[in-house]
Amino acid sequence: MNPYLVDFGVFQISWYSIFILFGLFIGGTLLLKEGKKFKIDEEFLSNLIFWTVIFAIIGSRLYFVAFHWDYYSLNLLDIVKFWEGGLAIHGAIIFGFIFILLYTAKYKVKLSRILDITVPGLIVGQALGRWGNFFNQEAFGSEVSRAFLEKLFIPKFIIDGMYINGTYYHPTFLYESLWCLIGFVVLMVIRKFYKYLKSGQLTGIYLMWYSFGRFFIEALRTDSLMLGNYKVAQIVSIILFVIGLILVAVKSQGSRFENLYKEEDQTDVIKF
Repeated sequence: MNPYLVDFGVFQISWYSIFILFGLFIGGTLLLKEGKKFKIDEEFLSNLIFWTVIFAIIGSRLYFVAFHWDYYSLNLLDIVKFWEGGLAIHGAIIFGFIFILLYTAKYKVKLSRILDITVPGLIVGQALGRWGNFFNQEAFGSEVSRAFLEKLFIPKFIIDGMYINGTYYHPTFLYESLWCLIGFVVLMVIRKFYKYLKSGQLTGIYLMWYSFGRFFIEALRTDSLMLGNYKVAQIVSIILFVIGLILVAVKSQGSRFENLYKEEDQTDVIKF
């Protein structure tokens, strides 16, 4: 499996980078499109996307490096080589949320509104980004037989790609990609057709959906970040699922006609 789309020795473009950028483009486009419906200033959203992406990439890398410090402490220059793999989505979510929290507070914009229009793009970006793991031959699961993979009715190139160092493995990248893609459809259907959806609930549903799937998919992986004998991603998934559940429950309080997602805010008067 060649991890590079272009490889001229001194100049390389990795498939990992391509899929990350493609995911960011699709996610950002969806955010801008939804923001227009609420008349949210485009410059505000463009700056939000740009800086959130920067913080998310830094956060995802630092999160990964922190749990592999034994290696990176001896290879400091490798810390910046994120295009070779080694980005943790939970780090991106945490750092991205922190920036959005500070950014919306600065311009006095409703945090739950921005998070709600962000999460559909985020989860579809995650679905696309996982394919970078496939080309890097990472984020795979435990050993399986070729016969097992063939019974999944997945394309042959994926089965061949899961043959690593003489062994076939669970394509957990594919499981998570499909789970996120289904989650995207679920979020879009809820957002479009559930007329009593309240501001903040879509974010809660995202947290619950992604965390539920990630918890069980993580159980299959062999490259998990560990905290003692426990997989960090499973611990974080439980925490985020509970946060999402609380968010959905709390936002459901009061009249069903109050604080609705589809209510317009005065976000077209943002001043920079």
